[in-house]
Amino acid sequence: MHGSLSYSKKVELARLLEERARRKARNRLLAYQPYAKQRLFHAAGATNRERLFMAGNQLGKTLAGGAEWAMHLTGRYPDWWEGKTFSKPVAMWAAGLTGESTRDTVQKMLVGQPERKDAWGAGMIPGDAFAETYLARGIPNALDSIVVKHGGGGDVQAGRSILGFKSYEKGREKWQGPTLDGVWFDEEPPPDIYSEGLTRTNATGGITMITFTPLLGMSEVVLMFLTADQVNMMVKGKA
Repeated sequence: MHGSLSYSKKVELARLLEERARRKARNRLLAYQPYAKQRLFHAAGATNRERLFMAGNQLGKTLAGGAEWAMHLTGRYPDWWEGKTFSKPVAMWAAGLTGESTRDTVQKMLVGQPERKDAWGAGMIPGDAFAETYLARGIPNALDSIVVKHGGGGDVQAGRSILGFKSYEKGREKWQGPTLDGVWFDEEPPPDIYSEGLTRTNATGGITMITFTPLLGMSEVVLMFLTADQVNMMVKGKA
C-alpha cells in the first residue's frame, strides 16, 4: 500500500507515525492496565487511608504506585477506576530510602529517565501535564519537586498539583510541617518516618501507601497491616 504513495506522502506518513509514537511514549498512564492484585490495591484506596502493596521483585509494585500517583496529581482517572479520587489539585510526596534511590525509582517511574531531561515526561505523569520542575541540591539529576497540571480542558483552566520527592535518610525532622493529601513510600520506611508521613495527611483525610519487597521480615511497619490470624499463619509457616 505504501509503495503506491508519492515521496511527499511517504514523508508525511512517516512524520505522523513518528509523532504518534512520541505522544504514546509521553502518555504511559493512558496505557496502564493493572492485573488483578494491582486493581485490588487501587480499589482498596476508596475505603482505606493506609495501604500496603507487599510482593516480590519485578511484580509491578512501583508501577502501580506511580500510576495511581499520576492519576491523583493530574485528575485523569480511567473508566475502570474504583479507588480514591480527588476532585481538586493535590499536594503529595513520593519517597524512597535515599536521595539516589528515590531518583532512580519513584522519580524515574513518574517523570522519566533522570539523566535525560529530554525524556522527562516519558514516565507515568503525562508529558503535557508538566508545568514546572525544581532540581534537588547535591544529587545529580534528582528533582526536589514538580508542579503538575490538574484537570482543565476546554474553557477550564487547569489547576496545579505539587509533588515533592523525599528520602528516609534525612530523618524524621525533614518530614515535619506540610499538610498533604498523600504520601507514597516506595520501599519500607522506618516506623517514625511512616508515622510522620501519616501525620501529614491527618488534616486532609488523605492517603498513604507503601510499595515494597519484604526484606526485614515481620517488622513493626509490616505488623501494622496484618491481622492476628495472618501473623499466626506466618509464624506457623516458618516453624
